Amino acid sequence: MDISIIKAQETNAVTGIHIGDPSAKPIVEFMNLRCPYCRQWFEESLPILSEAVAAGKLRRVIKLFDKEKESLQRGNVMHRFVSSTDPQVTIAEITKIYQTQDEWGHLSLPEVAEYAKNTLGLSEQNHPAIAGEIVEEAKNANIQFVPTIILDGHIFDESISAEELTALINE
Repeated sequence: MDISIIKAQETNAVTGIHIGDPSAKPIVEFMNLRCPYCRQWFEESLPILSEAVAAGKLRRVIKLFDKEKESLQRGNVMHRFVSSTDPQVTIAEITKIYQTQDEWGHLSLPEVAEYAKNTLGLSEQNHPAIAGEIVEEAKNANIQFVPTIILDGHIFDESISAEELTALINE
């Protein structure tokens, strides 16, 4: 990922799903729920980020990023089914969605919505205004790829090691 074109200062820690103490330093995560690299990031970072959130060191700002790329449009549909009111529910829903990504990832867009409702038991939340704001924010910041994660001005993706991530959290 070429991070030299990304303008981290054009992102914000306001728009998105918030998990953790509002006064803790934010980690901003641009993700698409159909992206296998986002799944890798989410699964590998979950224990580290959960511990940091629980300790009050970090606040996750998850930005479910609707992408135009055909293969990621199924993720755009799934984004509408993620609750944003209860952090524990949000993490559980995203975990469930990623764990079943191989099952729903090749369905038609209407079938993805049915899968979310009938198989995963999720309810449509549909936050179109927020989705549009996230797309616009990513455009202004030149964020083209998912996952893109920003922490204290450091920009990285799923390839960051657990040690590097922990060091950035503790800076």
